Amino acid sequence: MSSSPKLHVERHGSGPPLVLAHGFGGSARNFRPQARAFADRLGVVLYDARGHARSEAPEDPAAYDEQELVGDFTRIARESGARVVAGGLSLGAYTALRHALAHPSTVRGLVLAALPSGSDAPGRVDWALGFAETIDREGLERAGERYVWGGAARFDPKGAALIRQGLMEHAPHALSAILRRVLARIPPLEALAPELAQLAIPTLVIVGSEDRESLAPSRRLAELLPEAELVVVPGAGHVVNLVAPAEFNARLTAFLERLPESPAPGS
Repeated sequence: MSSSPKLHVERHGSGPPLVLAHGFGGSARNFRPQARAFADRLGVVLYDARGHARSEAPEDPAAYDEQELVGDFTRIARESGARVVAGGLSLGAYTALRHALAHPSTVRGLVLAALPSGSDAPGRVDWALGFAETIDREGLERAGERYVWGGAARFDPKGAALIRQGLMEHAPHALSAILRRVLARIPPLEALAPELAQLAIPTLVIVGSEDRESLAPSRRLAELLPEAELVVVPGAGHVVNLVAPAEFNARLTAFLERLPESPAPGS
């Protein structure tokens, strides 16, 4: 594993830890509505993923392999000194899920929003590789026009607009590497089914009804996990926590209230 880059980490409030990872092209800012809503009862931990926003962006493409992104989540979670509620949106949800699969004893609950589709989804690999190639050849703005808010977009209009707001602050080489080395290689959920069936952790799977990218994988994930609850938010798209914050926060509150109150020290 490569040396760890310096990450921008935010801690809001105090109490049992809730660690939330943003999606591809996002930042810790994407979970500020949840930090404000829950800081009076939880220690909400947010961070910019490597290569994003205020975190360092290593030059080596291998620094953006899946195990590196998951390793960052693991290190941040362990710094809390307690079992965490681990969660995220889109790529962040996948990262949190992978952390839980690798270290289940450190997680007391999972919040998985807008899980991205795997490499078996029609057009998924072509989209990711085409996006990366366009970043390298034409720059981030042109690539974003084509693949996020333009003709080859895989996101709903509101989600694309929110992603567009922050996309240009990220390191282009980092986004290109993540597209190639992670988003183009996410395994089909069926390949993870045996592991998921053994993950006996209370889980909230939440997705917008208009999220054509994540609706099917989110539903399947909820079927495969033994202790999962599926919530489909009517009218919401991909960035469900931002486009429907009241509904998202209400569902998260209800989920958290059902978890054991006193987290034991993590391993």
